Amino acid sequence: MPLQGHFLWAQAFKGKGDIKAQVGANIQDGATGIQLSTDFGIGENMSYGITANYLLSVQEFPGFKPEFEDRIDLKARFSANIGNVLKLNPKMDIYPGLNLGLRNFGAHLGFRYFFTEGFGIYTEAGVPIAKYKPEATGFDNLNNQFVFNIGASFNL
Repeated sequence: MPLQGHFLWAQAFKGKGDIKAQVGANIQDGATGIQLSTDFGIGENMSYGITANYLLSVQEFPGFKPEFEDRIDLKARFSANIGNVLKLNPKMDIYPGLNLGLRNFGAHLGFRYFFTEGFGIYTEAGVPIAKYKPEATGFDNLNNQFVFNIGASFNL
């Protein structure tokens, strides 16, 4: 019985009222940066949130340097938190979802694992479904392509 109580203590997603904050590395072709995100539980298996990415290191083109607007991206997102549906350990959650950002409409797939009630790790992958500039070139591809995020997750 104590072991069962321990697993329930460090849940990755609790449902309605759950709040997560995440900070991690953002890795994409030609750039790396930082990602900040937050998610708010609105149902047993649903959450919404926001993400912000800022690219710290960008591969430059001869004669061109990226501006602030090339480096930043903001997104609103909706996720289906399906760890319990898949009967995963309560410390784990998988969350596919959709997002709407400054550069595209896209999809993401994430995974969280909590070591304690307040601290865990996460990883996410994201792809654009519809780019606002379909013929994007140069810096317009930043935050507008396959991205990979990994970092720390916190229960608030």
